[in-house]
Amino acid sequence: MSGSDRFPEFAERYGPWAIVVGASEGIGASLADRVAEAGINLVLVARHEARLDEVATSVRGVRGVEVRTVVCDLTDPLAGSVISAATNALEVGLLVYVAGAANRSTTFLEDSLEESLDLVRLNCIGPLALAREFAPPMRERGRGGIVLVGSMACLAGAAHVAVYSAVKMFGVNFAEGLWAELHSDGVDVCNAVLGSVNTPAAARQGVASDPARDMEPAEVAKEILENIGNGPTYVVGAANRAMASLFWTVDRRAAVELMSAATREYAARTAPPTYPPQLRSDQPAR
Repeated sequence: MSGSDRFPEFAERYGPWAIVVGASEGIGASLADRVAEAGINLVLVARHEARLDEVATSVRGVRGVEVRTVVCDLTDPLAGSVISAATNALEVGLLVYVAGAANRSTTFLEDSLEESLDLVRLNCIGPLALAREFAPPMRERGRGGIVLVGSMACLAGAAHVAVYSAVKMFGVNFAEGLWAELHSDGVDVCNAVLGSVNTPAAARQGVASDPARDMEPAEVAKEILENIGNGPTYVVGAANRAMASLFWTVDRRAAVELMSAATREYAARTAPPTYPPQLRSDQPAR
């Protein structure tokens, strides 16, 4: 029995192709495997070619779906164009943006400006460019999903994560705004907020795994995919939801709907700005 036979509603809503950005290991690799289990073909994106090929070979062999890989640095301004060109002929029904690692060992002033800007490119410009590319055809088809994988760092600014917490809050507000604009057209948008996860990236940063604290990538992937339709913001893990509730006393969907009602009313009664015609270069200034 194929994945699409076992998960027909998921495959019908989010297939036939999905893009998983940041798929070379950990949560991204687990998400790729879970999506493929539903019978959806994959485009896997990451900068580490060897790890990406390993994930692609495993998923292709175990799940029997078509898998393509795109190797690119997501902090490169041309990354969006590279991914777009590689998926030009594909009907993409699901975009999952997982990439977003951060250096938590230095303060803002100790880090370089370029490192901070890379965080902005990776966490803000990357998902914005890809959502702009793949959301329009989803809206035209009346189905699809966009998942931005976020972090509990979005709950408040803190030492050593000043920029990281800021860009993760961008992800929350961006996903919530997209949800407000697209959900009535059949496109699900969800910012999946994560806490501590036992990943290879965390291990490389010297973070020791704690089973009492850390979730495993496979359980995180399962919960994310089961709650794509429960956006615009969904906190993964019961313990994380309890902590987030201390910061967010208002239901996020209710908050987005209230804010969107106000902004729509304002837009409806605000005329577009008009500007005087610019002087032509061949006209003398007066």
